[in-house]
Amino acid sequence: MASSSPSRPVTAAPTSAPTRPGRRRQRSVRVTVAVLLLSLATLAVVVALPTQSAVWLSVAAVLSLACGWAAARIVYTELAQSRREAAADRAAQAQAYRTMFSERASEHAEFTSAMTERLVRRDKEIADLENAVVAAQQRAMEAETRVQRESRRANDAQEQVAALQEEVAQLQIRKAEEADELASWDAALLAQVQPGVEAVVDLMAWEEKVSAGAQGGEGEQQKHA
Repeated sequence: MASSSPSRPVTAAPTSAPTRPGRRRQRSVRVTVAVLLLSLATLAVVVALPTQSAVWLSVAAVLSLACGWAAARIVYTELAQSRREAAADRAAQAQAYRTMFSERASEHAEFTSAMTERLVRRDKEIADLENAVVAAQQRAMEAETRVQRESRRANDAQEQVAALQEEVAQLQIRKAEEADELASWDAALLAQVQPGVEAVVDLMAWEEKVSAGAQGGEGEQQKHA
């Protein structure tokens, strides 16, 4: 069973902190002041050179040196401040990345635990399904064995019925043969006994006649007496 992965919030990559308008104006003012100082020093030297005066040349040199150092100081200050701001921006960005990484790590841990639970559940379901399949296969094998056993019993029963039917047919044939033999034997015996029976009947009739004649003679003698 397919499961959709849990949605994770997309965290945008942290960007550097935007420069404030006040800092931009301050930076532009400092750069402008440094440029003006250098321009003033250049102008002083250009003005002092045609005079060929040691005083004006000295003043121009001192002014140029002062303007140069002042411009260098302003530029150095601006550079240091830019570095500090860049370092602060990098620190803020690193902190933002650290926070993002901690959030991603917690989200990854939650995702890993959820996926691990799903995998364990899926493995358990797969094991249960495999056990069910094995049990179904065993039941199918047992049912097939019972069917084969019952089929063998049915075949044996059919063979026994066929054998009994054959024995019954043979007995019926023997019974018919014995009945034929008994009928033929009775006819032969009757043919053999019939002459003797007729002689016995004739003898009994003759004896009856003789006894009847004897009784009539005795009656006549008694009448004459």
